[in-house]
Amino acid sequence: MAGQPPGGEAVPADGRLPEASIGRLGGAPFGVYVHVPFCLTRCGYCDFNTYTASELGSGASRETYAALAIDEIRFAAKVLAGRAGPVQTVFFGGGTPTLLPPADLTAILRAIDGELGLADGVEVTAEANPETVDERTLAQLRAGGFTRISLGMQSAVPHVLAVLDRVHQPGRPEQCVAWARAAGFGQVSLDLIYGTPGESDADWETSLDRALAAGPDHISAYSLIVEGGTRLAARIRRGELPMPDDDVLADRYLMADATLGAAGLDWYEVSNWAASPEAECRHNRLYWTGGDWWGIGPGAHSHAGGTRWWNVRHPAAYAERVSAGLSPGQAREVLTDAERTTEKIMLATRLASGCPAQELSTAGLAAARRAAADGLASQEALDQGIVRLTRTGRLLADAVIRDLTD
Repeated sequence: MAGQPPGGEAVPADGRLPEASIGRLGGAPFGVYVHVPFCLTRCGYCDFNTYTASELGSGASRETYAALAIDEIRFAAKVLAGRAGPVQTVFFGGGTPTLLPPADLTAILRAIDGELGLADGVEVTAEANPETVDERTLAQLRAGGFTRISLGMQSAVPHVLAVLDRVHQPGRPEQCVAWARAAGFGQVSLDLIYGTPGESDADWETSLDRALAAGPDHISAYSLIVEGGTRLAARIRRGELPMPDDDVLADRYLMADATLGAAGLDWYEVSNWAASPEAECRHNRLYWTGGDWWGIGPGAHSHAGGTRWWNVRHPAAYAERVSAGLSPGQAREVLTDAERTTEKIMLATRLASGCPAQELSTAGLAAARRAAADGLASQEALDQGIVRLTRTGRLLADAVIRDLTD
């Protein structure tokens, strides 16, 4: 949950959705996101809504968090009143979800099942930092109903991990993958970051090779973004570290796509590669294809039937509202039909499946033709009515999408 939320209208104390949004519930797949806002330390590049023990203050704690999350799940069940359909995907993100005991995470999952209902074959993902899980905790998560684990590897090179303020030792993520497989996880993902100041091409190739050697069926690779207000941004401003170079970031992306593709992991979203369609993250695909979801926890965002809202950010404020039986929503916005179409284009264009050209305006279709002529979109796909980015187009995805939606 990065950055500051936008403005918006007030969320009713009872969380009631607009009638138009209620009428749309059940027409799209439904998921649940559970934000766990705790971290042992704050990484220098991170601006997510997370808190270390010293930052929490009174009124919030890891020990009481599961009960609060369950209270919001019960609140969600009242608002949705069974209209959203069974939960297709659950994603525990953060922060570091695995700072909570497996029993707490499993209790939250059981509450989602009891209040909202889990679909047959539900995908349940937990993000984990490698230093917060071991063979025993992974086995407990699997036994508790989790089906997918996503490990924050980031790099396999010690000096790169040090710049990122990551505390796990090189080799630990690979060990965690092995433990997850032994525990019975059929889906295991690794997250990587490229473009860290001081990282060389050889360092990045080492990280890719080590990640692949661990045997995951999914890898996410993200360029380092220097967010204002972070410790990394301050170090760059003081001249201690160089700003990531756009040309270097582009080269690293191309290296990742070539290396992962050669190993049998195909891109299905600009920053995500999977060994098969079954290995793709169904929860993220739900976001990208216009699904509905309820976000549990401080700062969590939700979307249901064309209404989007976001919770108060601080755990203490969140605890106060949830404990009083009130919506923890800070503000919301009701999307117009035009806004919903724009978002559909923006998200679908990032996918390998592409965006249906029929969604585009006349100006957008002209932009798609220009993108194809410039080698940024596939002419063959456009001839079939789909806007699909080429590898070069993926490097310029934001600019291409901006043209499609102007």
